[in-house]
Amino acid sequence: MNPQKIYILGIESSCDDTSAAVLCNGQVLSNVVASQKIHELYGGVVPELASRAHQQNIVPVIDQAIKQANIKKEDLHAIAFTRGPGLMGSLLVGTSFAKSLALALDIPLIDVNHMQAHILAHFIEEDEFETPEFPFLAMTISGGHTQIVKVNTHFDMEIIGETIDDAVGEAFDKSAKIFGLPYPGGPLIDKHAQMGNPKAFPFPKPKVGELNFSFSGLKTSVLYFVQKKVKENPNFVAENLNDICASLQYTIINILIDKLKKASKQTGIKSIAIGGGVSANSGIRKALKEGEQKYGWKTYIPKFEYTTDNAAMIGIVGYLKYLEKDFTDMSVVAKARMKF
Repeated sequence: MNPQKIYILGIESSCDDTSAAVLCNGQVLSNVVASQKIHELYGGVVPELASRAHQQNIVPVIDQAIKQANIKKEDLHAIAFTRGPGLMGSLLVGTSFAKSLALALDIPLIDVNHMQAHILAHFIEEDEFETPEFPFLAMTISGGHTQIVKVNTHFDMEIIGETIDDAVGEAFDKSAKIFGLPYPGGPLIDKHAQMGNPKAFPFPKPKVGELNFSFSGLKTSVLYFVQKKVKENPNFVAENLNDICASLQYTIINILIDKLKKASKQTGIKSIAIGGGVSANSGIRKALKEGEQKYGWKTYIPKFEYTTDNAAMIGIVGYLKYLEKDFTDMSVVAKARMKF
């Protein structure tokens, strides 16, 4: 085996997707994801069910990732895993398996911050995808987080704005539930929004200071709006679903872009990157690209499969940490809440 080739196994189990990936240096050889459909029945992720599903999925997912990479487990140089943040039961499954496998193979163990990984997914080597130059601003938007991060180096990051209540993904999913759409509702709102009028129904923008976000008030205003309209016309939602979704998405995108404009102005940084599951939203991606013309930004949008929870982003952090010999030991424990 060429000693210049560094093989990293990444393991991601922070929420309801079990994922394993193998990277050779900065390139992805495999990225296997097992999703959990059972949560659709409950309209959201049930932590106990998630951890049980991880226990069922983790061995076959890792086995498949190694086979697809066309290597043997003995070829691995290190194992990187999500330490947090996330659901504790889910994290424990990935953490325990990573520790056991690293111990059995006698190779280094690397702990990864899930939110850092969403940002550093931009450094996966892919044709036609540029990596951002330091410093840059990263907006991480997901079901549990909404943050603006000033990224100085791979591991020097500073949160300069974040949500004070609901995350943007929650705003999408909870509003979708109000509209009668199944979980997860965010992608469905995006789908309907593409066929609607974004200015059909004006929704209020929250007034929060500087670079922080708030989405709980928007969600409440959507609820009251729908209740009022349905009282007048029981078929209102069905008859206007595309326009409602388009109007909501338009409001959320404006909130995000306004904050990014402020952050860019305050820091003088015009390189903008996004990450997290909600960055798969077509409207947000379009608005960011338009920002290049409007505000002189240089925008970086990751490949679609590296936006949602996946192990390739864990693997690239593992590779970057491996180069710095930044390893952890067997006393490491999962952390449901974890800062940069």
